[in-house]
Amino acid sequence: MNAVEPKSADLRQFISGNEAVALAARDAGVKVAAAYPGTPSTEILEYVSKYPDMYSEWSINEKVSLEVAIGASLAGSRALCAMKHVGMNVASDAFMTQTLIGAVGGLVIVVADDVGLSSSQNEQDSRYWGRFAHLPVLEPSDAQEAYEMTRAAYGISEQFEVPVIVRLTTRICHVKSVVVTGEPETHASTGFKKDPSRYVMVPGNAKGRIPMMMKRDEALQAYALNTSLNRVEPGSDNRVGFVTSGAAYYHVKESFPDAPVFKLGFSHPAPIDAIRDFATTVDNTVVIEEVEPLLETELRAAGVEVHGKDLVPKIGEMSPAVITPPVSKLIGEAITEGTLIPTSEVFPRPPTMCVACPHLGIYYCLSHIKNTIISGDIGCYTLGAGHPWNALDTTISMGASLSVAQGLDKGRAESDANKNVLAVIGDSTFLHMGMQGLLDITYNKGNVTILLLDNRAVGMTGGQDAPSSGLNLQGEKTTQVDFRKLCEALGVKPERIHEVNPYEMPVLFKALRTEVKIPEPSVIITNQPCVLTERYSKLPPLKVETDKCTGCSNCLDVGCPAILVDRRETVVKPNGKEKELAFVSIDTAACTGCGLCTKPCAPDAIVPAFNVSKIDAVEIK
Repeated sequence: MNAVEPKSADLRQFISGNEAVALAARDAGVKVAAAYPGTPSTEILEYVSKYPDMYSEWSINEKVSLEVAIGASLAGSRALCAMKHVGMNVASDAFMTQTLIGAVGGLVIVVADDVGLSSSQNEQDSRYWGRFAHLPVLEPSDAQEAYEMTRAAYGISEQFEVPVIVRLTTRICHVKSVVVTGEPETHASTGFKKDPSRYVMVPGNAKGRIPMMMKRDEALQAYALNTSLNRVEPGSDNRVGFVTSGAAYYHVKESFPDAPVFKLGFSHPAPIDAIRDFATTVDNTVVIEEVEPLLETELRAAGVEVHGKDLVPKIGEMSPAVITPPVSKLIGEAITEGTLIPTSEVFPRPPTMCVACPHLGIYYCLSHIKNTIISGDIGCYTLGAGHPWNALDTTISMGASLSVAQGLDKGRAESDANKNVLAVIGDSTFLHMGMQGLLDITYNKGNVTILLLDNRAVGMTGGQDAPSSGLNLQGEKTTQVDFRKLCEALGVKPERIHEVNPYEMPVLFKALRTEVKIPEPSVIITNQPCVLTERYSKLPPLKVETDKCTGCSNCLDVGCPAILVDRRETVVKPNGKEKELAFVSIDTAACTGCGLCTKPCAPDAIVPAFNVSKIDAVEIK
C-alpha cells in the first residue's frame, strides 16, 4: 500500500520506533513538522516527508526547528519537532520560554537519547528537561507505544495547553516491531489569536505566567496518578519489584519475568504516591532507568526506600547482562550457567571514512602540516582524529571549532606563539552553528585559518540535503548558499577566500601552507560532494602493479579503506635500523578511481585497473 494513502483501522505494520512516530504524527492530524538530522532521530522527518498533507522541513538547526513548530502551534495547528539529545541543548533557549507560553495547537517534542553513545559526543538524560521546564514526559518502550504515546501526547498537550516531550532512546528509534495503527483523525487549525500578555515574553508578562505553570504542575500530577499510560504488572515472585520505563522495561521483563513491575509511560510528573503503594507489596524495590538516577532520587526524597544506581551503572543500556547479577545478589539468588545471555567478542572495526571520501586528502595534508593546532567539529570529518591521520586536537560540539580556535589563538601561551591555529568544519555544521564563530573571529581580529569542507550534504547522518545542496527535504530545487559570498559577508577579505578541489592534494597542500602563515582570518573551501550522494561521479577503478610497489606504505597514509595490505616485510636499512614495508593491493570493486592514492605513490605503482587514458579527479555533476 502506498505510504501516502489513508490507513484503515488496526493495520499491522513491521516498523521502527522512528517510523511509528511519523505515522502517529500523520494520524494525529499534524500540520507542521521540523527537525535537524541527528542520529538516532533522523528517520522521523524522513518518514514524515512522505506524507504530502504535512509540511515538513530540515531546519538550519534544532533551535530553528523548535521555533518553527512553536509558530505552527501558536497558529492553532498541531506540530512536531524532532531532535537527538544534544540538539535539545541547542533548542533550549526557545524551549525554556515556551514552558510559560504553553501550547495552542498540540506541540510535541520528540527527543532521542543516544544511550550508550553509539554516535554522539556525550550521553545525556533528556528526562531532566521535563523537570527543568515543568513539562510532561512520555516514555515509550517499543514501536507500538511510540505510535500510541505520540498520538496521546497531542491530546495531553491540548488538554493542559502544554508542550509534551516524547523521550525515545536509540533502542526504541531503530528496533522494529509489529505496530497496529488506529483510525487517522483530522485536526482543524484554530488560527492565531492575538494575546500579547501570553505570547510576548517580556519580564512583566513572564512573571504573570509562572503561577499558571505551577497550577498546571498540580493538574499534571493528578493526571499521572490516573492515566493508563502508567500501569502495575503483578508478578508471582515478590522478592523484588521494579519501577522502570522505556527500553529498560523489556530488559527487566527479560531478566526477571516473574517479578512485579510498575511500568511508567507518563514518567513526569512521576506518580510518587502510586509507586509508594507498589513498594509496600514487594520485599525490595529497584528502580531501573536509563541513564541518570532521576526517578530514584525523587522517590528517596519522598521517603520511598528503593535501590537503583547502588546496584546498576549510571552509564549505558540496562541490558539483562547488566541487571541480572546485582539484583540476583540482592535477593540471594545464585547466578547459574545459562542465566545470562552469552556475549560474543566482535572483531574490532575502528571507524573510518568511506572509500574516496573527499575528506581523505584533506586529512592527509593536515597530518603533514607541522606546528599547527587543529580545532575540529562534529561530522564525518571528526574521524580525522583517528588513524592514520591523527589530525584533530579538539572536538567539542556542533559549530565549536571556530569559536574554540579563536580562544586558542587569543589564549595561546608563549610556547605556542609561533604555532598556527586552524579550524575544520563541514558545510551543514557551519550553517548550523558555525557562522557565528567565523563572525566572532573576523570581528575580534583573530588569526585563524578555516577549512570549510563543503560536501553538499549532512554526511554523518546519511547524506540529507542541506542549504549547501540547493535541495530541500522533498528533493525540490531551492536556494543554494554561496559560501564564498557568505564568508565575505561575515568579514573575511575576498583575497583570503579560496575554493580548492580536495582531490588535487598538491594544490590543497600549497593553499594550506600559504594561508596558515597569513596573520589574519582566511577560509579554504573544499568543493567536492559526499561519495554516497547522487552528485558524486565515479571513475574507473585503480590497481597496484605489484612489481613496482616498493612497500613504502605512503598510500596507506591517505586512509582509504579500498587499499589493502597484502603482506608486511621487515628490512634492515644501511644505518642498521629496521623498517617495516607494507605491500598493498586495491579492492577494485570498492575503488571509485578518485586518484587520491596516486599522489603520494613515489614509484607510480598505482595505475588504472582498466585501459583508460589517464587518472583524473572526480567531478561534481
